[in-house]
Amino acid sequence: MHILHVVGARPNFIKTAPVVAALAARKVNQTIVHTGQHYDASMSDIFFKELGLPEPDINLEVGSGSHALQTAQVMQGFEPVVLQKKPDMVLVYGDVNSTLAAALVCSKLLIPVAHVEAGLRSGDRCMPEEINRLLTDQLADLLFTPSRDGDDNLLREGIPQEKIKLVGNVMIDTLTRLLPQAEARWPQLATKIPPGWFALVTLHRPSNVDDPGQLSRLLAAFRRIGRELNVVFPIHPRTRQSIDAGRIEVPQTIHLMEPQGYLDFLALQKHAIAVITDSGGIQEETTILGVPCLTLRDTTERPVTVSIGTNTLVGGDLERLHVEVKKILAGKGKKGQIPPLWDGHASERIAEVLLQAKLE
Repeated sequence: MHILHVVGARPNFIKTAPVVAALAARKVNQTIVHTGQHYDASMSDIFFKELGLPEPDINLEVGSGSHALQTAQVMQGFEPVVLQKKPDMVLVYGDVNSTLAAALVCSKLLIPVAHVEAGLRSGDRCMPEEINRLLTDQLADLLFTPSRDGDDNLLREGIPQEKIKLVGNVMIDTLTRLLPQAEARWPQLATKIPPGWFALVTLHRPSNVDDPGQLSRLLAAFRRIGRELNVVFPIHPRTRQSIDAGRIEVPQTIHLMEPQGYLDFLALQKHAIAVITDSGGIQEETTILGVPCLTLRDTTERPVTVSIGTNTLVGGDLERLHVEVKKILAGKGKKGQIPPLWDGHASERIAEVLLQAKLE
């Protein structure tokens, strides 16, 4: 059996690593194709190293660009690869442009596709990722869901039950495996940030960082929070570019850092009193770590992190953001529980389904 994995961006690497390991333990032949959608070393190379993910067999090196350009370039580069390799199954991950592009190529070539992290829906079609999720799931032959709401979404959209496999969250497999290593790095990492309680901030979504006015308002909100506790902000390249292009002043009370590798960022999450983010994966990681998460979005494709986990949607209500931070400081932050099957063994379940599919 030959499995071909397609990865393109930082979240993909975290999801792919445990699946590759689980299949390797079962002696499955594998190929890793990196589309190069994330090409910056801080967003790509260090993740391969820290996650123990083998170096990609092929790098398409598509780089940045508009959604249409990036998707087209991945399709153009991926088609000859998949024709040459002739895999039995192609695994795509998450909701980035590379995910949809590879699924489109495979569907035209009649090569089976499995989608890891299928069925997630925010209900907001203004998000490019939502379009990628919807279309990829319509094309996939196997759909591996992280939670029951994913199954419900797919059934409602007409996906046959037999294609849907509830396996749990592969990101949690990586987190549970590497958390001890992340903790071991904390004493050294702690010397690089201000002492005391801190809120960890991440921003990268266009709706928050591409509009200079919105970005300025968010930074002002973080400055206000910074009067009560430290604000640590590892800055995404896209956000840095927007700040520089708009000549936006960053308040001195915000402690900026370069993008962090997986282990250091995991340690920062673990030791933060709160995480303020617009990321999807961080909503999941904070739920496992038991850290209150305040999400700067009106919707989430991961509602289980709100209904069961530690996540709270604050949207663009920056007054509410401040109120929620004060609640956390008062010891009244959301506690949450761990969702079913987020147990560190999702990748093993995926491997077993794939092997069974081959037998059938």
